[in-house]
Amino acid sequence: MGPNARYAGLLLGACAAVASAQPRLDPGDQANKPAEIMPLAASTLLLDIARAGDRLVTVGWRGDILLSDDLGVSWRQAESVPTRTMLTGVFFVDARDGWAVGHDETVLRTTDGGETWQRVYFAPQTQQPLLDLWFADRDHGIAIGAYDTYLTTSDGGLSWTSQKFAALPLAAATSEDEFAPDYHLNHIAAANGKLYMAAEAGHLYRSDDGGRNWRTLPSPYDGSFYGLLPLEGDGLLAFGLRGNLWRSNDAGLTWSQIETHTTAMLTDAVRLADGTIVVSGLSGVLLVRLAGSSGWTLQQQADRKGIAALAPLSDHAVVAVGEAGVKRIVLGERP
Repeated sequence: MGPNARYAGLLLGACAAVASAQPRLDPGDQANKPAEIMPLAASTLLLDIARAGDRLVTVGWRGDILLSDDLGVSWRQAESVPTRTMLTGVFFVDARDGWAVGHDETVLRTTDGGETWQRVYFAPQTQQPLLDLWFADRDHGIAIGAYDTYLTTSDGGLSWTSQKFAALPLAAATSEDEFAPDYHLNHIAAANGKLYMAAEAGHLYRSDDGGRNWRTLPSPYDGSFYGLLPLEGDGLLAFGLRGNLWRSNDAGLTWSQIETHTTAMLTDAVRLADGTIVVSGLSGVLLVRLAGSSGWTLQQQADRKGIAALAPLSDHAVVAVGEAGVKRIVLGERP
């Protein structure tokens, strides 16, 4: 979101939201300078986190990419990152192969678990960010972003194709495509052979064929969605503005609202190994539904700093990244 959905709320308290050829670039441009090694990088704004095998990788402010090989106890910066552009999303398909996206439609690629990165796509003329990405395997991936930006690759991210995002109504398989009016595409998630996208202005989408075709899902409210968490079977959580949290048991066809007792923007969700679900938000919000329970509890962090993304550690802990950098949180402990 330009500012992007995750950090706009963190910085401003509000949400805002081709080709593979590279243009000639100003060598003085910050986007073309390597990320600086900073002693307090783990305490600066971080926007997403992913697992690369046993390693944790987080990305954020000024091209910062940090690595942890001890479950988030200690962090070090990747020493070869070719940009100082804000990075907004990161995804790995295995312990070595991963990608990160960010402003100016930047895409970075690593083949060594995040130690070194190569910029494989860059479109500063668009003046808009990529916000999230997903890969089916080492070759086939999708990157999404502001103003319905939708990029695809079939060669591991070495080249990308930009296309106009379009979605059919779910029940009208033979009707013409409906083009989204430049909505921000905020989050993409996969489960059980389906892809889901959360978008601006109450829009939700599903693909049953790996992203080749998309359908618009019925939406339970008009506010923006910032994330989705697939659950067992066709279960699905969707979340966004003003504490809105919704559950579907039929792959997004119908929805029921979950009471959260917060009006904070909700930003991410993870499921732990034992089935516990944790949802994060601005103002230090953590919503927790313990395994075997139907109720949710609010575990707000004392610093009230916005949390942008989560990674599960164990049945009782997560790593959170956001406005205050990165920290480990044990569920149930006094925040």
